[in-house]
Order: sequence, then structure tokens, then C-alpha cells
Amino acid sequence: MVGVLVLTQTGEIQSILVVRLSSIGDIVLTTPLLEELRQAFPQARIDYCTKAPFEPLLASNPVLSSVFTPESIGSRHYDLVVDLQNNTRSRALVQGLNAGDVRRYRKKNWKKLLLVRLKMNLYGDGYRSVVDRYRGALDGIVPSVEAPCRIFPSAADHDFAVSAIGGVQPVLAICFGANHFTKRYPAESFAAVISAVLASMPVRIILLGGKEDIAEGEKIMAGLTESDREQVRSMAGAATLMQSAALLAASDLVLTNDTGLMHMASAFGKKIFLLFGSSVGEFGFLPWRTPYELFETEGLDCRPCSHIGRSSCPEGHFRCMRQISAQRVAAGIVETLKQAAR
Repeated sequence: MVGVLVLTQTGEIQSILVVRLSSIGDIVLTTPLLEELRQAFPQARIDYCTKAPFEPLLASNPVLSSVFTPESIGSRHYDLVVDLQNNTRSRALVQGLNAGDVRRYRKKNWKKLLLVRLKMNLYGDGYRSVVDRYRGALDGIVPSVEAPCRIFPSAADHDFAVSAIGGVQPVLAICFGANHFTKRYPAESFAAVISAVLASMPVRIILLGGKEDIAEGEKIMAGLTESDREQVRSMAGAATLMQSAALLAASDLVLTNDTGLMHMASAFGKKIFLLFGSSVGEFGFLPWRTPYELFETEGLDCRPCSHIGRSSCPEGHFRCMRQISAQRVAAGIVETLKQAAR
């Protein structure tokens, strides 16, 4: 059942399960809550349930005792279950457990739909991160969330990153992929940013993405001169999830679309240059507890066109991304890197 948990002693909670089945960014954004749960219940067992591809994000987290998948968790008992997915599958999973109390993340998708479809903004003036919205599931248990995001690449992952970078400094990581077209800055624009940065200063540039991003990475490389390509290494499809995390940890600055790798970068406190196309801040996915600069095209009546992204621009012009100046982005990157070197 979903009820109100009244605590008289923290010792009453001896076992906790956190459920977030997907995806990368959403899972990384649950890690501050894990820290707060550990502070509130220092002696409790804290487990996590997620889909198998995302286990590496959590496997080395010292807060957690075990990481399960929906297929492996069985019918264990937990004094407290925190369902941060709150969909049909997570509800069915929780129903199969022996749970003393269940708390659920209230998504309030109706606000997103009103903003997307009718451009009615009911979010108010103050920004509220998804991290804070997750915490809302634990009213009366966790008063606030101050912890940063945290992920833990292994020593082997860090060695991989050092080898891939080759000892050149400074390092700019570019997370150029995204699941949906309307969240992807065009390949030619990324190439223009890289060319402008390299025309101003020597930088090692690492392109990060999955196997599904290889073709887009090749487009970026094709838009560069031969000399510029010597300073760029595409790791799309060539690095595991945690090797990519280690590459982000070894970078000095991150240029990124609205994607899970952006939130991974925030776990290392990196300055983030963030590109928003169909995304908007009201959805709650700005970087958590790390410095960032947001680039977006304001004043478009069609934006946002979706709360998750689309496979194509419904208006056909894709101004939300195409009107973000590559020269302006590059100038910000160069200035930030030069200031850091002083």
C-alpha cells in the first residue's frame, strides 16, 4: 500500500529499495537521494533495482548493498520502497515485493502536456530540479537534498581514459548524441564549434556517444579539416558506459546535448556547456550542483514541441537548434579554458 510513514526511531527502517528502471540521466539524478537516505538511515540496507544495461552506473556506489534487475529481485522484504519510476512496470514489480511502505515519485505529466500542447506554463517562476521532485516522494523522511550526483568508474576505467586522451591538455569532451533528433545539435554545427575552438587554442577533443551515434560522429569528423581531425578522437561506440564516465572525469569542460552523459558529467563537477533544442528548463533536467551555461533559442512559439524529444522537427525548420550560434558557443568554451589556465 502507499501510506504515510511515521518514524519514531530511525532504527525502524532497516531495509530500503530504490526503484528507477531507466534511463541514464534519470538514474544518475537519483544518486543524490541515495546519499540523503544513507545520512537518514546510517544502519539500513539500501538496495536498488534498475534494468540490466544501467547496472554499471550503480554497481560501485558505496551507499548501496546490492543492485538488482527486475528479473533478479524476486519477492524480497523491504521496510521502505521508493519507486522513482512510477509506471506500469515498476508498480507491478513493487506489488510483487513484501513492502512495509511504498513512496512514489509524482511525475505530474499533465503540466508537461499543457506546456507542450497548449504552451500553458504552470511551473511557476522558480526552477525545480527533478532531484527535488524525487525528494518529494520522501516528504517527512528526507527534508532536503544537498548532495551532488555521484558515479564511480573503476581504476581500469580511469586508466582507459588516460590512454585514450594521450596526456594532452586541456580536454574538451563533446557529448553529441541523444535519443531523439530534436535534442541533437547538428553535426555541421558541432564541427563549426570544434574548428573555431582549435583556431583559438590547442585542445584535445573527445567525442562521446554510443554505437548508435557512430554515424553522427563520422559526420562531425567529415566536417573538419585534416589538421583539426588530428586533435579530435571519436570514442562513439568504442567506450563502455563507465569508460565514458572516466573520460568525462578526465575532461576540463563538457559540451553536450540534453542527454544522459550530461548528467554523468555533473557527477564530476564539470563545467557544462548545454545545448537545448526541444528541451526547456521547466522539465527539471538542468545540471545538478555543477556550473553550467545554457544555450537555447528563445522566443520560438513552437518550443517545446515535446517533453521527451521527436524524431524530426514538426515545423520543418529546426530553428531551436540551428539558430544556436556555433561561434558563440566556441567563444564561451575558449574563454572558460583560458581562464582556467591562468
